[in-house]
Amino acid sequence: MKRFYIFVMIAVFALVGCQSNVAQTNSTSNEQTNETNELEKVSVVLDWTPNTNHTGLYVAKENGYFEEQGLDVEIIQPGDAGADQLVASGNAEFGVSYQESITLARTQDVPIVSIAAVIQHNTSGFASPAAKKIASPKDFEGQVYGGWGSPIEQAVLETLMNTENADINKLDIVNAGDADFFTMTNQGIDFAWIYYAWTGIEAELRGEDINMVYLTDYSEKLDYYTPVLATNEKMIEEKPETVKAFVAAASQGYQFAIEKPEEAAAILSKAAPELDTELVLESQKWLADKYQDDAPRFGEQKLEVWQNYAEWMKENGVLEGDFDPEAAFTNEFLPKEGE
Repeated sequence: MKRFYIFVMIAVFALVGCQSNVAQTNSTSNEQTNETNELEKVSVVLDWTPNTNHTGLYVAKENGYFEEQGLDVEIIQPGDAGADQLVASGNAEFGVSYQESITLARTQDVPIVSIAAVIQHNTSGFASPAAKKIASPKDFEGQVYGGWGSPIEQAVLETLMNTENADINKLDIVNAGDADFFTMTNQGIDFAWIYYAWTGIEAELRGEDINMVYLTDYSEKLDYYTPVLATNEKMIEEKPETVKAFVAAASQGYQFAIEKPEEAAAILSKAAPELDTELVLESQKWLADKYQDDAPRFGEQKLEVWQNYAEWMKENGVLEGDFDPEAAFTNEFLPKEGE
């Protein structure tokens, strides 16, 4: 992506000495002002349409945190290429990704790296209308699951069902494509995989009772980071200060969302007016204490989480090739205490 620069000109000069010295001083001051105030233009590509997983980015932009770090950040949606592909290829400097996709990508030598965890613990799970009485993995038997056709889905379903000696062969798995949870359940699907922070809150607002079977209630290895902020190895090697600046501003944005969820929700709704403002607000309040949770600081990642999930993937035949968990993520660019 071509780089463009915004020059913020501030002309404040002291008129001292003779005319020739004044001219020389003005010329030097202009050059220094340009160097001091130019912003580096970078982009961050979302994983999906705007939602409360992304609030910290919109807050950082609206409140000037990116600008304070010397960055002019464009927030873009992924389109057909997908966030990981754009980031890995360098067509976007930063992106919103997931531990599961980065793990798979790196076994194919795709140079994408996680630089901060947006949410500390996996808040996803299998949702169903309460009337279906699907309260545990055992209840998956005889039901219809609507997914998107990924082999990881079947592996996760089987892992959960095995904990209760349930038979996955008694579960009908269908590809529902891009249909949302509410559309699926009105078309013969019994349950689906959702993020409670968005779809679960939406169900509450609709007055629709749902049951949730959370992944983390049945396997510690499925408590992975989803979503994360990511960049590519070239950025880390060639522009570490840019990466540090981006992470610092984004961290500040998410910290604002933690401390002031109502104000953060208003910022997201302003940036994405197509969203339901009530859903944004309630989702933001639900997520506020989930971003950092029990971590010592926002964004921090643990090696054991990356190791555990990769082991689970290998055990279930969905990860082939060599995977180095230490190279897949870094805490190097997170602000230190007091920064």
